[in-house]
Amino acid sequence: MSDLNIGVLGAGVIGLTTAFELKKKFRNANIDVISHQFNDKTTSYVAAGLFRPGTSFSGPTVEITRQWINDSYHYWDNIWNTPEASTAGVAQVSGYIFSSQYPNIVKNDYLDKLLPIYRRATEDELQLCPGTWKYGCFFTTVLTQCSYYLPWITSKLQRDGVHILSQKIESFAQLDKKYDIILNCTGLGAKFLCNDNKLVPMRGQVLKVRAPWIKTFFYGDYDTYVIPGIDCVTLGGCRQYDSYNLEVNKYDGLSIKERCESLVPSLRGAELIAEKVGLRPHRDVVRVEKEIQVINGRKVKIVHNYGHGGYGVTTAPGTSLYAVKLATELLSGNSKL
Repeated sequence: MSDLNIGVLGAGVIGLTTAFELKKKFRNANIDVISHQFNDKTTSYVAAGLFRPGTSFSGPTVEITRQWINDSYHYWDNIWNTPEASTAGVAQVSGYIFSSQYPNIVKNDYLDKLLPIYRRATEDELQLCPGTWKYGCFFTTVLTQCSYYLPWITSKLQRDGVHILSQKIESFAQLDKKYDIILNCTGLGAKFLCNDNKLVPMRGQVLKVRAPWIKTFFYGDYDTYVIPGIDCVTLGGCRQYDSYNLEVNKYDGLSIKERCESLVPSLRGAELIAEKVGLRPHRDVVRVEKEIQVINGRKVKIVHNYGHGGYGVTTAPGTSLYAVKLATELLSGNSKL
């Protein structure tokens, strides 16, 4: 299909991973990734990147949701098992999630039987962190730090002949008519591009600190987490529904610092590197579906892939594979809309 032209909108973890899977499927296609925000300007760049899908993460069916999650884990784990893992920013990490209130908070059926280690925390382990922890689990998973992954996969795409274009797209009508199909991976931008009122920002703020002695991740109640990455530790967090505020809030920062230092007291000696804010594109359900729009009298084939909320890094590979499957159906003409 050397005459096949594909446009991918968005250069965060969803857009770049989708472009990567498209290039594997359509080796001879001409693929453009189009965005006005790259690397540290993306929401993906802020994320801690721990593979831990929330139990509220939802695709169109339970079966499809589980397939997305399983495919994603194997994608990240496969990278971790290659010599390129450190360059790609993928690592294996273990840790705990604790709750002083509800046992269901620490239980995740998506992870059970998928991860190499997933078990209840012992009574002794519940004493590892200060607090009145009643419930907990321990698991080993993978982590993807997008400050490494995004440049790494961009380089691979460019070596394979994929073009990275800087352009702000506010309407599908702006796109060149040469494209046979569009993959819409614009995250929160899809709210305006698609007039999608189901898509809302979920504001998050994190601290990035230097604490190389932290090798284990910890989650506690009230969205408190300490996650060691490749070259820093991420402290979080907050989830502020329908907030568009991209400014660092000093009160959120103080709350995060206090909660995380209470959970892991040794963090009181950590050096603050940066405070970051991101607007997670939350949608229930995550939209990965195909559509044909009539734009300026022309039928345009589109596959949407957005709305992952706080689980974009976690589930990007699985939804990307599914989006490529839908694109293949549209291009073959064997598609039911």
